[in-house]
Amino acid sequence: MFRLTSLNLNGIRSASTKGVAQWVESQRPDCICVQEVKAQAADLAGKFEDMAGMKGHFHLAQKKGYSGVGIYSRHTPSDVVIGWGDEEFDAEGRYVELRFDSPKRKLSIVSCYFPSGSSGEERQLAKFRFLAGFFPYLLKLKASREFILCGDINIAHQEIDLKNWKSNQKNSGFLPEERAWMTKLLDKSGEGGGLVDVYRHLEPTATDTSYTWWSNRGQAYAKNVGWRLDYHLATPTIADTARSASIYKDVKFSDHAPLTIDYDWKL
Repeated sequence: MFRLTSLNLNGIRSASTKGVAQWVESQRPDCICVQEVKAQAADLAGKFEDMAGMKGHFHLAQKKGYSGVGIYSRHTPSDVVIGWGDEEFDAEGRYVELRFDSPKRKLSIVSCYFPSGSSGEERQLAKFRFLAGFFPYLLKLKASREFILCGDINIAHQEIDLKNWKSNQKNSGFLPEERAWMTKLLDKSGEGGGLVDVYRHLEPTATDTSYTWWSNRGQAYAKNVGWRLDYHLATPTIADTARSASIYKDVKFSDHAPLTIDYDWKL
C-alpha cells in the first residue's frame, strides 16, 4: 500500500508543538503533503527539513509568515517542480510537485494550497484568478502523467461538505462559482477535467464525518460545525486504486485535520 496524507499545518512551528511529527511517525505515511507552512528557509533549517525520517521539499512564500507548501517523502523523487508557472501565485508559495517517474509510469504527488477569499473582495478576486489559470494547468498535467493533488482547496463542493450550507451560500468557499469550478474539474465528459475526488469516491454519502476544517469561533470544533476543504484529487487510474480513507481528529494539530488515503500500489 501507498499511504498518502494531506494536512494544512496553519504554521509548522505551531503544529510541531502539538506533536504532529510524533503522530506522523506513528502513521508512517509514504508521503505527507503539508500546506500553510508559514515559514522561511531559515526557519526550516536544522528543524523542519525532515519529519519522521522523511525528507521535505518546499515551495515557500516570499512574504514572511504566509502560505507555503511542502511534501515530506520516504522515497527519492526523480524530479521536483516548484511552482506552477504563474508569477502572482508562485510568489505566494502554493505548489510543489514530486515526480516519481519510471519506464512504466509517469507519476506525480502534488501539495497545493488554494487561495482563500474569506478576507474580502480583493482576495476573492485573486482566488478566481487562481482557479481560472489553474484549471488548464491541471488539464495539461493530466494529459502527460498520472497524479494525486493533495491540499487545502478552500472549496466545499457539495451541500454534504459543510454543516450549515444554507447560510453559507454567499460566503467564500461555498460560492456558486467556486462549486461550479469543482464540478467542472470532476466532470468526466469531454469538456470537464476528468479528475476524481478520491475521498468522495470512497465515501460518497459521508456528512458530519467528512469535515476537515473548523472555524476557531463559537466552539465550532466541539460542536463539529465543519467544512470539507481538504482533498485528494487524482487521475482516474490512480483513484481506482484507493482502498480506504481516514480523517484524524483525536489530536488537533491545527484548525484542519489530516486526511489520509491508502492506495493499492507501491513506488
